[in-house]
Amino acid sequence: MRMRNHTAVTEFLLMGIPNTGGLETVLLLLFLAFYLLTLPGNLLILLAILTSSTLHTPMYFFLGNLSVLDIFFPSVSSPKMMLYLTGQSHTISYHGCASQLFFYHFLGCAECFLYTVMAYDRFAAICHPLRYTVVMSYWVCVSMTVGTWMGSCLHASVLTFLIFKLPYCGPNKVDNFFCDIPVVLPLACADTSLARTVSFTNVGVVALVCFLLILTSYTRIVVSILKIRSPEGRRRAFSTCSAHLTSILLFYGPVVLIYLRPASSPWLDSVVQVLNNIVTPSLNPLIYSLRNKEVKLALRKALTPGSHTCGD
Repeated sequence: MRMRNHTAVTEFLLMGIPNTGGLETVLLLLFLAFYLLTLPGNLLILLAILTSSTLHTPMYFFLGNLSVLDIFFPSVSSPKMMLYLTGQSHTISYHGCASQLFFYHFLGCAECFLYTVMAYDRFAAICHPLRYTVVMSYWVCVSMTVGTWMGSCLHASVLTFLIFKLPYCGPNKVDNFFCDIPVVLPLACADTSLARTVSFTNVGVVALVCFLLILTSYTRIVVSILKIRSPEGRRRAFSTCSAHLTSILLFYGPVVLIYLRPASSPWLDSVVQVLNNIVTPSLNPLIYSLRNKEVKLALRKALTPGSHTCGD
């Protein structure tokens, strides 16, 4: 309760995406379209993985976790933003703002960790195929997943505590469509240097370490694939990694632009975060299903029960 006693601000005013006045209807339709694509798309991926025994492998176990993240991640900011665009509510409560920041970094960090684990899984499958079932056993997969969720919770808890232990007693206008560190921290009416340094270092170190681990895994993967003599074998090996690499680029691009550049641009930050929060989660189901025959077959079987006969 100390947090409440140290602040006179009880709510924040969301200012939306800068320089988009008059485009509320267009933005609302875009947000709604991507949000409605995200939910069924990721639910279908989950349905395919849960109902098909052929997809009960480490790679699809982690993909199922990614689908769960992609269902909840846009839900942190999209509903409130759509209310804002309809003109119903431009405010968010103090604790609602803290919750948004927590869940944004909790789910974002979990996705960062999960991409790293998925890269290691591909490394184990391609570079150590004979030992793959031992290296990526059931308990190893469960341990990695639990570590991903718990580590992300700790990461987000530290950031939220650092930001909201500061007093907020003056300006309450958030120059974005949701609460995040770069737009909330400047509103504090106290010295923010420690919180700024620790929070941005925390985010930067997590993103950089995960990226380097992914880069190391894929460097080893490329070296192993180039040693495969058969062109067909090389093509198949690369195809198993292409979807994951595409998702990584879509995820890390916005992270670098928002958190790891020296100067801040409210308009660019908002646009990039729209891509990261709403567009990317809606694209992941397409990325992982369009070029994946196993997922498409599993979806066909799940959605058309008659296809289970004769061939299974």
